[in-house]
Amino acid sequence: MVLSVRITKLWCSQRSLFATSHRLCVKLPFSSLSKSKVLYSVNEECDDDFLPWLERKAGVEISSALSIAKSAYGRSLFASKKIRTGDCILRVPYNVQIAPDNLLPKIRSLLGDEVGNVAKVAIVILFEQKLNQDSEWAPYIGRLPQLGEMHNTIFWSEDELDMVRQSSLYQETVNKNIQIEKVFLAIKQALEHFPEVDHITLKDFMHAYALVESRAWGSTKGVSLIPFADFFNHDGLSKAVVLNDDDKQLSEAFADRDYAPSEEVLIRYGKFPNATLLLDFGFTLPYNRHDEVQIHINIPDHDPLREMKLELLQRHRLPCIKDVNGFNSSRDSFTIKEIKYAGGKGKGIPQSLRAFARILSCSTPQELCGLVTEAEKNDGRLARHPFRNSGQEILAHKILLSEITRLIEEYNASIESLEHVLSPPTCKRFALRKKMAQDLLVGELRVLESASAWLKNYCATLTSTFNL
Repeated sequence: MVLSVRITKLWCSQRSLFATSHRLCVKLPFSSLSKSKVLYSVNEECDDDFLPWLERKAGVEISSALSIAKSAYGRSLFASKKIRTGDCILRVPYNVQIAPDNLLPKIRSLLGDEVGNVAKVAIVILFEQKLNQDSEWAPYIGRLPQLGEMHNTIFWSEDELDMVRQSSLYQETVNKNIQIEKVFLAIKQALEHFPEVDHITLKDFMHAYALVESRAWGSTKGVSLIPFADFFNHDGLSKAVVLNDDDKQLSEAFADRDYAPSEEVLIRYGKFPNATLLLDFGFTLPYNRHDEVQIHINIPDHDPLREMKLELLQRHRLPCIKDVNGFNSSRDSFTIKEIKYAGGKGKGIPQSLRAFARILSCSTPQELCGLVTEAEKNDGRLARHPFRNSGQEILAHKILLSEITRLIEEYNASIESLEHVLSPPTCKRFALRKKMAQDLLVGELRVLESASAWLKNYCATLTSTFNL
């Protein structure tokens, strides 16, 4: 039995290519679902006919413990009876999951290698949508979120996206839109051979693509939509996940705690920062312990040792990025996570970033050669050990502190400017997305402030030792 991973970042991104257990885009931001019970009453709208339809299609029972009902977050799964820790709460056979092999062979044969598994399942969704009630999947397709219900940043307007310009999410969204359009152009020619779907637009494809990316799990077939299971909502503290059992040919989930009847049952999509939740699922958490910040540091053009430093970085396989014109750039990207204790070891600031700062701090060729000699004596990694000279080590980390202080000031300015952005009284969508932008920026600011506190403490400790 293996962990079923929710697919995300199958396009070019600085984040990991796959991430554990992920999902929905129709949900509003959750404040603290892990700490409060969400209940439904018998008067609320329920999907009483969906599970019986799916069980008839599968030929087996899928769940006797869960039922679908509408919560404040859309369709959700609730305990239909008392559930105990460790109980199996659903089993969905592979034969009622939608995967790339559901795509007709004659369509698949026309697609190039640039069309990945997410796009292939998206095409399946588009074909089934065109069939309307004639589709064998109509009860499921009809329950998927409509375009207006989705808040992934690829659907944000320019004004809305401008609210998160300070975050790396802004550029990731731009890049993702470009990538999705490229995939659409690649499949459009193939779809022209099928009159029933020859009027598919980019907007249609983006909707289907986002549905798959936000709801599907990674599987041995590439990716799979798992009906019923994809109505689970997310709790970042939950230990419950969806598991694939290839021997039994099914996906299943087990409760990680007790649930009372009518209480919403939650799983964990993955340990995702708000930037990922917002890009791929369309919601944020007011406090997300997994928030992180992408930062970029440059070797200044006026640095007399710039070329020597670039050559060392390239030789030691620290990536030098080329710009659109093919010129080498000194920019490097690093991910900072929240540091829980300012007096600790600084877990959260990557060692590669601290090494980069040590290289930046060198002012003579001799200092750079000293880093190379030290690397050769150890594990070959450049500048991974602190300078023996405390003053030089302080200087390197003050370079980092200066950069992070600048970012903190920019984040504070962005958050303050959001407070002055007026939401149209008739547009609930804009108000919701503004709140999501605030959650994102405040969380990333918290990460930066934790890094600043640690760097200040580290420099102060070295200074006191240096002065002894």
